Amino acid sequence: MSYAPRCRYGSAGRPGGELLVLSCSVGFPGIMSCKAGQRHHPLRIRQPRLSETLPGFGRPPLAFKVALLPPDLSPWRAPPSGVPGVWIFDSGRSGPEIVITAIVHGNEYAGGWALENLRKQGPDLISGRLTLIVANLEAFDRFDAANPVMSRHVDEDLNRLWHNTRLNSREHSRELERARRLQPYIARADLLLDLHSTLWPSAPLFIAPPRQRSAEFACALAGGQKLPQTVLTDLGHHGGSRLIEHAHFMSPGGTGRSCLLEAGPHWDPVTVTVMENAISRLLAEAETIHLSGQATHESCPPEMAVVTDNIIARNADFSFIRPWEGGITIPKAGTPLAHDGHDLIYTPYDECLLIMPNLRPRRGQLAVRLAKRTAAPLRS
Repeated sequence: MSYAPRCRYGSAGRPGGELLVLSCSVGFPGIMSCKAGQRHHPLRIRQPRLSETLPGFGRPPLAFKVALLPPDLSPWRAPPSGVPGVWIFDSGRSGPEIVITAIVHGNEYAGGWALENLRKQGPDLISGRLTLIVANLEAFDRFDAANPVMSRHVDEDLNRLWHNTRLNSREHSRELERARRLQPYIARADLLLDLHSTLWPSAPLFIAPPRQRSAEFACALAGGQKLPQTVLTDLGHHGGSRLIEHAHFMSPGGTGRSCLLEAGPHWDPVTVTVMENAISRLLAEAETIHLSGQATHESCPPEMAVVTDNIIARNADFSFIRPWEGGITIPKAGTPLAHDGHDLIYTPYDECLLIMPNLRPRRGQLAVRLAKRTAAPLRS
């Protein structure tokens, strides 16, 4: 429930500030927050127009090192399943339906390497059925190392289309048609792992939708060796439903579990290794996770975090105070984060975790998400 889109307070006593803008909605008990999906209040302080206090570091150039070449995905064009990009392995024994997806975004092809390597060597499947999906082959085919950020999608973001209102609509786009064709495989999954990577520097992490069963799944994977320990839960994206938020995984009475792995930089071979470690962990522990929500062996305890705020760039000249890396924790509340026009944005609480900062956000685009570590997953 949202009571007001914005709350304004005088900024007396705040250096250089004329206006404090407090974004607030109703969230956790005892915490007032203001917009659906936000449960805290990032501090925006209006700065004098000519102030040069704490200038941002500017907007870095779009120059990226492509150290990982695109994989050869020719075997995925006409697989035995009859659906391009879909490869199915059946153990012949009763067990969980496992689905692993990659290249939901065309330039995030580290996941394509991980799935192709798995296909070639043959998965060690104890029971059940494994479906591997290279989701957006059409966008992947447009990748150009000279301009590597331009092949994320063809018509629209494939990872914002998974709500029934879009899937069942009369709208048409190449990504939407692809989502409809893949939906039967998603809807039968007991365990879905969606492989992603990041454009800007960021520590790897797992993301689970706000369902306890999916948070348990992500925690079970995060307990493995050489895997990220951070498990993030959130309330989704305003731009649309992600694959992990398909109705099959969000239904309160359902059993499907899903999570997303942000495994590292797009074009870094190490990112493939992280993905392969997660796949090995999933295949080894799938039966136990499916039945109990826990893994048999845990090498290290996962660390839970909950997103409290999405900071959107309101101006074209948005810039961070410094080139923050994703996964960094800022110890003190009131630490300057970024300039957005004439606003200076501060951390709203101690031990503020930065989630995948976008160092060149366009106006209206998500710049960074703020998260707070917690001892328990977001319950549903």
